[in-house]
Amino acid sequence: MEIFKVNSTFDFMGKRKLAMVLSIIVTLICLGSILFRGFNLGIDFTGGTLLEVAYPDGADLNAVRTALAGDFTDAQVQHFGSASDVLIRMAPRPEESSAALSERVLQALRQDTPAVEMRRVEFVGPQVGQELIEKGGLAITFALIGILIYVALRFEYRFAVGAIVATLHDVIVTVGIFSLFRLEFDLTILAAVLAVIGYSLNDTIVVFDRIRENFRRIRKGSLLEIMNIAINETLSRTIMTSATTLLVVLAMLYFGGKVIHGFSLALVIGIVVGTYSSIFMASATVLGLGLSKSDLLPVAKEGAERNERP
Repeated sequence: MEIFKVNSTFDFMGKRKLAMVLSIIVTLICLGSILFRGFNLGIDFTGGTLLEVAYPDGADLNAVRTALAGDFTDAQVQHFGSASDVLIRMAPRPEESSAALSERVLQALRQDTPAVEMRRVEFVGPQVGQELIEKGGLAITFALIGILIYVALRFEYRFAVGAIVATLHDVIVTVGIFSLFRLEFDLTILAAVLAVIGYSLNDTIVVFDRIRENFRRIRKGSLLEIMNIAINETLSRTIMTSATTLLVVLAMLYFGGKVIHGFSLALVIGIVVGTYSSIFMASATVLGLGLSKSDLLPVAKEGAERNERP
């Protein structure tokens, strides 16, 4: 562990222009994909049919997916409540009624397990999906507004702008990759995006705290040097936090199964992009807004020197 206690001296702020150009290019590509290609929305947003089936003994989800692979390749399968209950989600099929669809699904499942029973069938309309999209967008918007207010009150308004720019960058790139590669976007991805916002902000606040501390502690040195020192001093913490978090999320990605695959993938992308933005984007934005040492130095009170005299 001693290696992580050694402070690096990498010139992060010296590379800020290159990093900003790279970030702008990637962000524009992701924005273009979001605006012109849209998302491959899951059943949570598009609506569809929900079927709950019960097995006499524990259900093997892989066996259920195999049984449905022929005619129902879009089916999403997960346990519901107990290991014997299975929830199946299917995309809308306007040409087929829910009753006919459920009967075909039941026949496919009974080829391997004749004792399987249908518990319920529900149709979720697209209006519900539209409502979820609107509420999800509002959740992200309110989260960003809360971040803006919190950072502005705790630090200074330039830091608030830097935090928002870095967070927006992380959100756009994360969801943009799902749009670019036509990966399914459902409620679990939206939950992962909200988690990425919190993770990215946490890393950014740690760096901002050290920058403010160094402004008050280091009297000599340029603004650029002080920011570089702060980023290098927190680099070991940033690397260790990101690495340990990634280990857990990668385990979820490879061993968690299909149900949380998209959620885990979004977290992996968000952690990597969030770590990058905390190091380069946030501080570079604050620097570009014209922050000076005097903005963070404590304000001297009138008569303070007189009160200190014996």
